[in-house]
Amino acid sequence: MKLAKLLRQFVFALCIALVGGSFAEADAAETLRIGALESSPPMSYRDSEGRLTGFSVEIVRAICEEMHVRCEFQYTTLEQVIDAVASGEIDMAAVGLLDTPERRSRVLFSAPYFRSLTLWFAKPGIQPGDPGIRVAAVKGSAQERYARKQGWETVGVIAHTELGEPLSAGVAQAIMLPMSTGLVFMRSPEFRKLGTSWMAMKVPELSGDASLPISPKNAQLKDAVNAALERIKRNGTYDRINSRFLPLRVS
Repeated sequence: MKLAKLLRQFVFALCIALVGGSFAEADAAETLRIGALESSPPMSYRDSEGRLTGFSVEIVRAICEEMHVRCEFQYTTLEQVIDAVASGEIDMAAVGLLDTPERRSRVLFSAPYFRSLTLWFAKPGIQPGDPGIRVAAVKGSAQERYARKQGWETVGVIAHTELGEPLSAGVAQAIMLPMSTGLVFMRSPEFRKLGTSWMAMKVPELSGDASLPISPKNAQLKDAVNAALERIKRNGTYDRINSRFLPLRVS
């Protein structure tokens, strides 16, 4: 009788230890530091309740869930993304970037997670390369680098949401921005009042597959991210996020 009681006590204590161990493992689960933009809808922004969301943010959240790791989002700017990822300040960024040789020399890239192109908005009749025009673009973006490479005068802004201001004030006669943000501008009543026309810029260096930058200091993360991305595409999670934030298929 005493032996049976002792066995029950031992089993109970063992169960407590195992449960406690599993909690300890959960507490010790890997936390990934994820850089994110706060003013780049519909890809990455804060909603009316202050929660960080958007297509890129939710794709990364879904990837983290598939990998069974915690994502800790922290604010960055497009201009700072590559430096922050390269230095290991953040493990990855929820920012879609074109995989260029220059960037690839500093950071790793995930498999592509959406197709990106650039839109040109301008006053009617104004075309890329017209003499004397000023073009607004986000500082550090591929669009800004392209404009400068063409010898165009540029007006830099910090966030995509600010691109309407140079047009409205007459400081710039045209803006260049990624398709995802351009779609938001098209739906904005205030932006439509500016009376701009738009065109897709069929320039190879301004279009292509956008990938997530990953720190070379956490190189093993790349394969895990790619596998998780493939799973959310297969299980329907990717399509649900796509439909929630974008009016067209981007995979």
